[in-house]
Amino acid sequence: MDLYHLIYQSQALGEFGEPALAALLRRGRAHNQANNISGVLLHTADGRFLQVLEGPKTAVRHLYYHVILSDTRHFHCQVISEGACARRSFGGWTMGCRLARPHDLRTLLGEAPADGLGLTHRPYSRPQLLALLEGFVAQGPAEMEPAHPLDSQPTRH
Repeated sequence: MDLYHLIYQSQALGEFGEPALAALLRRGRAHNQANNISGVLLHTADGRFLQVLEGPKTAVRHLYYHVILSDTRHFHCQVISEGACARRSFGGWTMGCRLARPHDLRTLLGEAPADGLGLTHRPYSRPQLLALLEGFVAQGPAEMEPAHPLDSQPTRH
């Protein structure tokens, strides 16, 4: 199998509360399970998303470029990194979810002000960024546990 990672970030257009997130996770997990895709979604209270998708190249690229980009619930979709990989970083989850603070994402992505015109990113390699994300997700509290209302299916092995 041609294993592929794609990491992107985006911003919700409006309020994206727990019911919307729970529905997104249910639909996403069903789709991902059917297409051999795994990964994790980080979500902040201010509506920012950071997601890792991993699986067959064709399935991952189709999901991002034909499904996620056309989703009108968010904007400013930006691919941070993509390419072939040797192993899955989040293989036990069809779509794990971790709630994060805006500060967490800025730290993970190495964002810094760019002369007041927006944010810039440190030039992490994909393995470095994945290692940072794996560490962050492992710190918990993660929203993958069956007892959490956002997750009714056990996805971690």
